Amino acid sequence: MNLLLFSTQDRIDSNRIRITDFRLRHLHEVIESAEGDSLRVGEIDGLMGYGEIIKLAADEAVLQVELTKQPPQKVPLQIILALPRPKMLRRILRTVAELGVAELHLINSNRVEKSFWQTPVLDSEVVEDYFLQGLMQSRDTLLPELHIHKRFKPFVEDTLPGLIENRNALLAHPGDFPACPAGMEVPTTLAIGPEGGFIPYEVEKLQQTGFTTVSLGPRILRVENAVSALVARLSI
Repeated sequence: MNLLLFSTQDRIDSNRIRITDFRLRHLHEVIESAEGDSLRVGEIDGLMGYGEIIKLAADEAVLQVELTKQPPQKVPLQIILALPRPKMLRRILRTVAELGVAELHLINSNRVEKSFWQTPVLDSEVVEDYFLQGLMQSRDTLLPELHIHKRFKPFVEDTLPGLIENRNALLAHPGDFPACPAGMEVPTTLAIGPEGGFIPYEVEKLQQTGFTTVSLGPRILRVENAVSALVARLSI
């Protein structure tokens, strides 16, 4: 935990917070804090700064905080991702937040198993928890936006044209396609399919909507590795 995040519910007053959960255990067991220590803190969707521990007990810690710094800017990137298996989704949610992606859209695909949509990982509180893990790792306070679309065709035909307006739209897909460009000159929307990629019908629909198909090379990557590799490449 490189940044202790807190919410308005943790506030005692304008410059003091109280923590009692896993963050308290982290202070005791991981960084072995003591009263008087200072550490980096940030308010969820707010400013960052430092907090001084003015009380550290077994059941609570109280910090006096001073917030003066803006969080880092988000990467101007929307990711459209075919819903992966739950175990992989957990890691991807953390990664998306850690890499500073602004917006994530989870969509259906022919190769997405119906049971994936029943996973408790999609519960809003669980999603937020994984996003917060990524933010604490990367020292950020701004939660990514998450949108869920359970029907492929209505999403592509009705929602997607508005999402990609005035944006560069890229479809990452295995095959003999041009290499994914390095760096984003304009805000970008990136579509990533399930394991094995989108089926031909889905690729065609995305191309008709305005997506340019690109590749990461001859290797077939796991979805979570493709997300990391593509975001890193586009962020250079």
